[in-house]
Amino acid sequence: MAITNKTLAIASASLLVGLVVLGLKLVAWWMTGSVALYSDALESTVNVVTAIVALIAVRLAQRPADAALPYGYHKAEYFSAVMVGVMIIVAAMLILREAVYGFLEPELPEAPLQGLAISAFATIINVVWAQVLIRHGRKARSPAMEADGKHLMTDVISTVGVLAGLVLVYLTGIAQLDAVLAGLVALNILWSGWGVIRESVGGLMDVAVPQDIQKVIREVIAINAEGAIEAHDIRTRQAGRLTFIDFHLVVPGAMSVDNAHEICDRIEAKLREAVKDVQITIHVEPEQKAKHSGIVVL
Repeated sequence: MAITNKTLAIASASLLVGLVVLGLKLVAWWMTGSVALYSDALESTVNVVTAIVALIAVRLAQRPADAALPYGYHKAEYFSAVMVGVMIIVAAMLILREAVYGFLEPELPEAPLQGLAISAFATIINVVWAQVLIRHGRKARSPAMEADGKHLMTDVISTVGVLAGLVLVYLTGIAQLDAVLAGLVALNILWSGWGVIRESVGGLMDVAVPQDIQKVIREVIAINAEGAIEAHDIRTRQAGRLTFIDFHLVVPGAMSVDNAHEICDRIEAKLREAVKDVQITIHVEPEQKAKHSGIVVL
């Protein structure tokens, strides 16, 4: 519950941080008229929208399972992350359009030093907040929050490139460089959007948990399945913060239901200690169903 409340609090604060950063970047663009800084501000507009989407998804994902969705609402965060990726790509296309216009009708930025200082301050805020989102997103296993943090880091990289490039524009007087920088920002954002979508689709497709966690699961089953014959067809999947595990447990045909149930309870208890937020399904089978594969206990 503590992590859940903290996740909601961070998701809410992310919206406020996004609005502050957007305001600062709009001021920097207004002062300079730079196409590159405009593209940077446009990406921050997407940050605000993604913060709203992430907040909605986090709240929805924490709803308890019901008759309509008996396995819970955890995948809502993956849908959110896909939407974030799509919006990132849309922003990149808009920035590319502005870059083309800026290249065809180049203008040197005005008041570049003041604009650079304001944009740099906004970037420092983004760096700090992105780390908060990514770290907590991984800890709470929140795909929406982690995607939001990764996008912020993309924004940071873009802004650093823009700032360095505008210094070059100021020193050389080549106005077209401003538009070229905006185009490079757009390409970086496109790559970021594709990465967010790719990872999120994996979650929607019931991707298995990482290999190191699979190894832990198999070891826990092997150590605590004493009295059974084997465990096979072990499957895992990740849905937001929840890990789902199911497998078949083969026991001697003469074993009582009580004894078989006791083995299942022992395995489940140890799995819950080893893997956080886990849902376990064990199908008990008689010995003639043994496949002599998977985890052989006896």
